[in-house]
Amino acid sequence: MASYSSYKKVSGASLQAASLDSTKFDPSTRKTYGVKWIFGSPNSCSNGCCCLWTIPAGVRKVQWEIWGAGGSGAGACSTSRCHHYKGAGGGYYNTKTIDVTPGDSYSICAAGNGNCCRFECNGCRGCASYVNGTNLSNFCAIGGYEAYANTSWNSACMSYWDCCIQSGSNGGDFGFGNHSGAFGGAQWWFGHGHCHCLHQQTRATSAPLIGTEVQMSINWCWMRCGCWTVPYGNGGQSAMSSYCGGSNCCGQGGMGGPGLVRITYY
Repeated sequence: MASYSSYKKVSGASLQAASLDSTKFDPSTRKTYGVKWIFGSPNSCSNGCCCLWTIPAGVRKVQWEIWGAGGSGAGACSTSRCHHYKGAGGGYYNTKTIDVTPGDSYSICAAGNGNCCRFECNGCRGCASYVNGTNLSNFCAIGGYEAYANTSWNSACMSYWDCCIQSGSNGGDFGFGNHSGAFGGAQWWFGHGHCHCLHQQTRATSAPLIGTEVQMSINWCWMRCGCWTVPYGNGGQSAMSSYCGGSNCCGQGGMGGPGLVRITYY
């Protein structure tokens, strides 16, 4: 039976410098590893980023991770009533791991934020990110839900709970989303009926695994717009108003955060 001492031993000192390069090894043993991010600018009118990516030499598998853009914030759509608000939702997440061949090309699009700034009571649904190519079929991550401003204090408030999606949905191995934010409350200023409400608050959610939740509130300020820039995949901020009776004030909701694509190749 062979023992360790019976094997031929090679001293590193006997090897000529640069004598062992990649061409001396079987091609099946050579691997290339890396991580690449695809994204557009994080500003208020981002077009996202779409590109064509070619599989490098030595790569046999790719894990795709994609996030849709966040929904946009609602506008302060009435100057004659106090509002309560449902925050915008972060973009959904989807992932898929596939076998690839060096030289194959894939069309990749990290979603923009839709250029949607709203004065209306509802925002806009976020745009989807996607990847097209060999071994992928309808692979995408949908955008987050829009925000709502509600001036009726007698109607039922709505929210979305579809955080979990069925395995294989949207062409992926696994995907999910965040709860899109519940309606926030407000207090009335005694003696002013439904006007001049104060201490309003709402919360926009992030995309899964990234970002952060953002709580928005207004105490005494009569009108403010939503912030124009939020983190990637995050739900946009809504305009908020505590003022009642002015006809020339109307706040504008902000856009959601653009989408992302993460490529891990090996």
